[in-house]
Amino acid sequence: MDHFALVDGELHCEAVPLSRIAAEVGTPVYVYSTATLRRHARVFREGLKDAGGVHLAYAIKANPNIAVLNVLAREGYGADVVSGGEMARALAAGMAAKDIVFSGVGKTRAELSRGLQAGIGQFNIELEEEGAVLAQLATAQGITAQAVLRVNPDVDAGTHAKISTGKRENKFGVPIGEAAGIFARLSELSGINLRGVAVHIGSQLLDLAPLEAAYARVGELVAELRAAGHAISHVDLGGGLGVTYRAGDMPPTPADFGAMVARVTADWNVTLMFEPGRVIAGNAGVLLTEVIWVKPGVSNPYVIVDAAMNDLARPALYDAWHDFEAVRPSGKRMMANIAGPVCETGDTFARDREIDAVRSGDLAIFRTAGAYGATMASTYNSRPLVPEVLVDGDRYAVVADRIAAETILAAERVPDWL
Repeated sequence: MDHFALVDGELHCEAVPLSRIAAEVGTPVYVYSTATLRRHARVFREGLKDAGGVHLAYAIKANPNIAVLNVLAREGYGADVVSGGEMARALAAGMAAKDIVFSGVGKTRAELSRGLQAGIGQFNIELEEEGAVLAQLATAQGITAQAVLRVNPDVDAGTHAKISTGKRENKFGVPIGEAAGIFARLSELSGINLRGVAVHIGSQLLDLAPLEAAYARVGELVAELRAAGHAISHVDLGGGLGVTYRAGDMPPTPADFGAMVARVTADWNVTLMFEPGRVIAGNAGVLLTEVIWVKPGVSNPYVIVDAAMNDLARPALYDAWHDFEAVRPSGKRMMANIAGPVCETGDTFARDREIDAVRSGDLAIFRTAGAYGATMASTYNSRPLVPEVLVDGDRYAVVADRIAAETILAAERVPDWL
């Protein structure tokens, strides 16, 4: 459920008409619903009510806007971060350092050191050398780093190849068959308390079976580590639950997920950690755009909108589907291609799709754009960075400014030898 709906023939975000935001902020613009963020945060937590002690760390990469993070911090969420920049955002949004999990396969030594200085609650170690370096850095600071070892269970998540992270050929984690030996060696080091393991097999999962298979392998590893004398108190089960992008998508609900987790982990006796991202933010946002032209095509016309692949990259990267709807639908339909103004064919959002009939000057939205939308934006073709708006009831605020091409140009220099 989200809070984008027709009211008197016009799409609103909560109680704010989208045409008002377009008139006052301009397009393209991302629009987020506070009510939807809160609801999804609470539904996910409720789904895990039978799973015992849990720690929820929102995956900042999905949507790192600090206003969005503040909403989730107020809902009791910590953060899963994968860079020093994301760590800074989480702290700026009011998330406690002890509730931050530092993940990521390429954490630099400087980032590890900053995380230690900030008092980060947990580091998810991706390789043995990283664990050894973390231990050295922590020892130099006179502290002990809390950490878990990320394992790769060699489970195919059944999702898009570019967002699969749990197969043995992927770059993430250590092979689960080697985990016990690595765990034993790292556990002997001072400066690090290796207290458990972590797993994450991919994003936009529409089936619980791969997750259950991965969790079962992790359960076997936990038993093996305990039998070897290691104290295991935390297991990070990652994120990855999918959301509905198009009719026919049937993602598992948080309640379905929670029931599976409670069953599989019933005898683990650990704090379970989760990193939800898309399932919290995806349907909480839309990309609002204006139709520039309706251009005749060979078979179907091209609806050219002012949003482009630099604003919403997922269709170009993954051939991803986003529903396209008119802000003031007439009830008429048309077959069309939807494309942006960037100068390459990859800047196409949909081909041969039945959509609301639109014409030049009409407003429309791309749905389910609250995750992996603005965060992946660029300035390709020297286009401005898209702004972001947060709605709460009948009020809204611009929570990220449009960054003009001129502002970006002003940061560049021509060397004096040219």
